[in-house]
Amino acid sequence: MAECLVIGGNGFIGSHVVDALVRRGHTVTVFDRHRQGPDRYAGMGVVVRHGDFLNIGDVRRALVGQDVVLHLLSTTDPATAEGDPTMDIRTNLMASVELFAACVEAGVSRVYFASSGGAIYGDQDQQVFQETDVTLPVSPYAIGKQAIESYLRYFGRTHGLRSTTFRVSNPYGPRQNPLKRQGVIPIFLRHVAGGTPLTVFGDGSMIRDYLYVADLAEMIAEVVTTGARSDLYNLGSGVGTSISELVTTIEEVTGREVPVQHVPRPATFVDHVVLSVQKFEKEFETRATTTLVDGIRRTWEEMTGHG
Repeated sequence: MAECLVIGGNGFIGSHVVDALVRRGHTVTVFDRHRQGPDRYAGMGVVVRHGDFLNIGDVRRALVGQDVVLHLLSTTDPATAEGDPTMDIRTNLMASVELFAACVEAGVSRVYFASSGGAIYGDQDQQVFQETDVTLPVSPYAIGKQAIESYLRYFGRTHGLRSTTFRVSNPYGPRQNPLKRQGVIPIFLRHVAGGTPLTVFGDGSMIRDYLYVADLAEMIAEVVTTGARSDLYNLGSGVGTSISELVTTIEEVTGREVPVQHVPRPATFVDHVVLSVQKFEKEFETRATTTLVDGIRRTWEEMTGHG
């Protein structure tokens, strides 16, 4: 088992990954600001390193004695990155490069990075994307993720830093902040709970690959535990769902009729993204098994306090 530092370990994805790593017997250290209330993770024996990702001194101190680093934190989301692309460069990209340099100095054996599978491939003719497909990101958020992936290859080539990138589809589930502008499922559920209309970009035909966060965490923890054979994996459900189908599923789960208002689709939105997970499934035993109905129901139950 490894000494694992989870950067962003008190966040939505990070907290679930912490729990999955603890269950597998890893020694886990969480690096996060912890400014959003109590610890989100449930795993016992977790070491906490409070700090700011943008403070390289804090980062260096957290890296001491760590074997594996999981970089699951982002300083921006698609909306904030588009609103100010330079902020994404100045914070997300630059801080990630500083992290990788610090990992080399600290003797870290491998870095795992959570990239974007939902945006990095861009609009292309095919509907299902494999890791070998060309990436054509059109949003600042996805462009930044691709740049971070490229810097990992640079540090691998020049400094021998081993790394594996996870291109994650559209994760959702408990512990996700419904007040943010990222994550259509919790945003929709918040509006349903409040009795306000859902805002749908375009005609509702956009296809996305939704992955329940606990399944995602198990997939990541499986790679860390078993050992990565590759520097890149798609992590998704492998199933495409349109926004209109998503609305219908939410109505089924909540038992409420949901009013919808349509607005023009932003120019940077990708029309159709489903991730092929064949590469991951050939190498690992863990599978994404939670259906969209069950995942939305668990998310709804947590949000409404009926879980």
